[in-house]
Formats: sequence, structure tokens, C-alpha cells
Amino acid sequence: MKILIIDDERSIRNSLKEILVDEGYDVDLAENGAQGCAMVDKEKYSVIFCDIKMPEMDGMEVLDRFNQMGIDAAVVMISGHGDIAVAVECIKKGAFDFIPKPLDLNRILITIKNATEKVSLVKETRILKKKVYGQEMVGESPALIHVKEMIDKVAPTDARVLIVGSNGTGKELVARNLHQKSPRSSAPYIEVNCAAIPSELIESELFGHEKGAFTSAIKQHKGKFEQADGGTLFLDEIGDMSLAAQAKVLRVLQEKKLSRVGSDKDIIVDVRVLAATNKNLKAEIEKGTFREDLYHRLSVIVINMPTLDERKSDIPLLVEHFIGQICSETGMMPREIDEDALQMLVDKTWTGNIRELRNVVERLLILSGDRITVSDVKAYVL
Repeated sequence: MKILIIDDERSIRNSLKEILVDEGYDVDLAENGAQGCAMVDKEKYSVIFCDIKMPEMDGMEVLDRFNQMGIDAAVVMISGHGDIAVAVECIKKGAFDFIPKPLDLNRILITIKNATEKVSLVKETRILKKKVYGQEMVGESPALIHVKEMIDKVAPTDARVLIVGSNGTGKELVARNLHQKSPRSSAPYIEVNCAAIPSELIESELFGHEKGAFTSAIKQHKGKFEQADGGTLFLDEIGDMSLAAQAKVLRVLQEKKLSRVGSDKDIIVDVRVLAATNKNLKAEIEKGTFREDLYHRLSVIVINMPTLDERKSDIPLLVEHFIGQICSETGMMPREIDEDALQMLVDKTWTGNIRELRNVVERLLILSGDRITVSDVKAYVL
């Protein structure tokens, strides 16, 4: 774990560094606020100790600068003037803690422990929110702008939406954005991957079951429709759903009520259903594997997701976005990519679409040096 100490007094900088190095921490030093800000701009720190009384750029100005930079580090302010008003002002500005001089070793170590726990929790929460809630749709190509415009028009309504497109094009992201921009955004958002659930369990998963309904039903279970009551249910890969389950889904959409497996009691639900598939459902209807009446119920609005090869102009923006996202999640230092190397990624054929591009960017970040070069792309991608 890296720690930065910003203090204009050399003796305090060096003594505090000695203590923390003995405790196993990696410590950098800055002798003034400007130098500290420059170091934070280039390096990731978990905890920053910053003196308040410094010439030219004092600690409060440094704290303001850190807030503008949006850093994740916990900032601990230190001062020889134990003024309560100053301490309160520091905390209001976002400092994690305020420690008066002379510095107490036990207080410092406890503060570092608590600060690192807080930083970890903030990072985990951010990652979880990105997984659970809608994320930004990155790109400015005409194809993606059309999708964004469709989302903005459709999201405020309760219209059912069918999202179609190849694997890895971002169908789940469209569903999350539709939910987040809808009046139901504060209610549950439940995802079901119909392809991942065995056909014999799909009805129990969607509609729930009563205790004793089948051998392993040792207690009552609420299905995904009930869990999503008042919110949104996203049925991913709906083209893989069994005909029996399709019939029950159709009933819920028509009558807005369901019955659990093993029960004849009706339960009323208020759910907006979004569905996605990488299959041609009209072809599946002709083959007899998908119900035509369910298709028409689900496809009030159809959003077609373009492949990555259909939106090549978005690749530079996506690469920049993924570099920032992956480095933020993993703690790696952000790296720049050479123009020639980026052009090679633009020219590549992307059969796995955006999902494949993200994996490639992560691979390059792990295996490349200080910059991502043409040789890196040749060695690890092409």
C-alpha cells in the first residue's frame, strides 16, 4: 500500500516515513503542496498525510485540489495548531481525519487502518453499482446515437422492449439504462439469464414454488416476477426459454398475475418486462420453438444493437473508457496507447464485439510496458 506525506518540515517528513516504512508501508514524500498534487496526478495512493500550514499552497488549498481531481485516497490533515474549527472545516471539505502535532504513533497506525478500510469499501461499492445499475453507453457513432435516442424515448413509458443483437454488443447495458431512466428506477431490477437455467427449473425460477411442490422444494420460494414487483424484469436470452415457460410468461403479460409451482392461488404483479436475444425469433417461430403470440407481446418496441464492426468510430472512445475503468477497478496505473496501435484495434474484425474489446484492453494493460505499442498489439492481440 502506498502512502504520501506532504509536509514542508523535513524532520517530520523523514521521521514519519521511517515509522511507516518500519510498519511495511511504501512511502513517498513531497516537500510542498504543488509537488504533492503533481505526484498524486501520476501515482495512486491509498492514504495521504498533508500538513495544513505550508508556504505558497497550504493544506486546505491542496485538499480543494484533491477534491477537483476526484482522487480515491483517504486524506489525513495534520497540523501543529489543534484548532477544532480548522479540524471541522477539513472534515467538511472531505478529509478523512485530522491529527494534531506532535504525532502519536498509535493514532497514526489506527487512522491508516481505518482509512484503508474506507477506501476499499468505497471502491467495492463503486464497482458493485456499476454492475447493478445502468452504466454510461460510450460512443458517438450514428448507430449508437440512434440506440440512445430510442432509450430516451422509451424509458419513461411502461412499454415492453425486445433488445436484439449479437453476443457482446451490450444488450444488458441497454436494459439497465431503460430501467435507470424509467419511473421504476428506485424499484427492483431483476435479471434472468434464460439460457443458464435448466428447462426443468425455469418455471420455479420465474414464478416461484410452494413448499413440497417437488422433491427439493423444502421451503416456499418467490420467483423473479414477484421479486421484481413494482420494478423491471430483464429476461436475457429469451430465445432459449422452453415452450412451457413461454406459455406461463405470456399469461403473466396478459393477465398481470401468476401462480407459483404447486399452488393454484393467483398473485398479482406489476412488472415491466424487458427481453433480449441473439437469435432470430421470427425464424424460431417458423421452426416452432418460439411462440408467435409471446413475440408480439414482447416486441412492442424493438431495439437493434449494432455490432462493434458497425460502429468502428467508437473504438478509440471505448478503449479510453476501458483503460480508465479497468485501472480504477484493479488499481493499475493508467497507460496511454500509441496512435498506430489504436488504429490496429480499429482495423481489427471484432467477432466478440464490445465484450471482446474490453478483454483485449485488459490483456494489453497487464502485459504491456509503460505505453501500449504496436508491438504489444501484434504480440498479444493479432
